[in-house]
Amino acid sequence: MVKKRVPDWLNSSLWSITPHPDQDQHRRSASTDAAASDPTVDPPVPLPPPAVTTKQDPQRPRPQINNKGNNNNNNSSDSTTIVTSSSNDDDNDNDNNNERPSAEEISRQAQLLAELSRKVINMRELRRIASQGVSDGAGIRSTVWKLLLGYLPPDRALWSTELAKKRLQYKHFKEELLMNPVITRRMDKSTHCDDESKSESRGMLSRLDITHGEHPLSLGKTSIWNQFFQDTEIIEQIDRDVKRTHPDLHFFSGDSQFATSNQDALRNILIVFAKLNPGIRYVQGMNEILAPLFYVFRNDPEEDNAASSEADTFFCFVELLSGFRDHFCQQLDNSVVGIRSTITKLSQLLKEHDEELWRHLEVTTKVNPQFYAFRWITLLLTQEFNFADSLHIWDTLLSDPEGPQETLLRICCAMLILIRRRLLAGDFTSNLKLLQNYPPTNISHLLYVANKLRMQSSV
Repeated sequence: MVKKRVPDWLNSSLWSITPHPDQDQHRRSASTDAAASDPTVDPPVPLPPPAVTTKQDPQRPRPQINNKGNNNNNNSSDSTTIVTSSSNDDDNDNDNNNERPSAEEISRQAQLLAELSRKVINMRELRRIASQGVSDGAGIRSTVWKLLLGYLPPDRALWSTELAKKRLQYKHFKEELLMNPVITRRMDKSTHCDDESKSESRGMLSRLDITHGEHPLSLGKTSIWNQFFQDTEIIEQIDRDVKRTHPDLHFFSGDSQFATSNQDALRNILIVFAKLNPGIRYVQGMNEILAPLFYVFRNDPEEDNAASSEADTFFCFVELLSGFRDHFCQQLDNSVVGIRSTITKLSQLLKEHDEELWRHLEVTTKVNPQFYAFRWITLLLTQEFNFADSLHIWDTLLSDPEGPQETLLRICCAMLILIRRRLLAGDFTSNLKLLQNYPPTNISHLLYVANKLRMQSSV
């Protein structure tokens, strides 16, 4: 069998260029565990190609995130990047002034603002621009994401009407689904005596009017109390997961009233989603997908939008998850739309673009892609990079007109190719550790390689 040759573009000198020490110093961190397991094969993080050098991560403005520690997913150097940029909260304004956006980012921001100012937005052009990244400092990522997810229509004249309708709908969802099953239905006045007038005025049922299905001790399938107790288990799981969401960010964790209100919003969204989708309900990890959406919408500079961020996030979360919901359904794991099928597609993609690396991982060292790709795919890479870089990656994911899955698989494949030399030199143990604790990398370069894979596949 003839071994498939590695594409010429993978053999470019680009892959062996050593980054400038100043550029790479703050990208490497205490994530030395992965490096220590294979100290003889620790290649430098490659620089992006000349065409995109102005998009290097050290120059990207970061969202103002207060951190209590390193990223909880072991990419500690990326977390250090955020800590460094916001460790002195009193000096945030000065720090932000020092992080000047590149000329390319300014140009892209101007293009996005121009596109958003049109009466009818050209979605194809918006996707093209947004796929390269949305500037953190522009305050427009919230609007861009709502458009990319189809929550806002391209016609700006319809925005206020659509937003009002959706936000009212979510309010009704909460009123209907987030209440305890206290019996509050009105009684027919013609069937009650005068001595029940007080109960009637409160909307409470008399003891004789409580049906078997409405009794708290009823175990019937139609009993609202039985359903309530079943929901309690899911709600307890949601509570636990929400409290664990990004413990390194004050936005989501801590005892402040602001963090508590944000946790309550996440909790409400997940409970409403679980009750409206009984086939899936809640699956652990959904909170991690929800977090970036809520963070972006809650930080919208428009006060009205920020105040309605919970409702906006709910509908965008539903839309985003619609393309991945089969990954969360255990009964479909082995089907053509299940998570295992998607992981197989990633394996085939790697074999197509770098058969040598594929063979070493899956045949020689027997590293099953499920050991690392399950989390990459189901959580949309939210746990592999720091929060600010995850938002950059999502700009690209959400910009794909065919949906984010194909772009996600290309990015995952690019992640493997970027560390191919370390993987080729490693054994099962070191490779598995490296893939489960992905090292810090230049996100702009990662996205460049992923786009290169797309162009190679289309040839």
